[in-house]
Amino acid sequence: MEQQKLDRINELAKKAKTEGLTPDEEKERASLRAEYIAAYRESLRSQLDGLKIQSPDGTVTPLRKKPTTGTPS
Repeated sequence: MEQQKLDRINELAKKAKTEGLTPDEEKERASLRAEYIAAYRESLRSQLDGLKIQSPDGTVTPLRKKPTTGTPS
């Protein structure tokens, strides 16, 4: 994510604490937050995809995605 967008998120957060946001600013903040979260998840997923597990016998296997089972509890 671009530094300019991160700075804007921080600016809106500070303004929300001090004086409040207009409806347009709230929409902008929600949009920027969603974009930030998507970029964070993509980065984390990329890091996890690169992980490998080495067994005591020396074999190396990639980390596998855990299958999901219904709704989280």
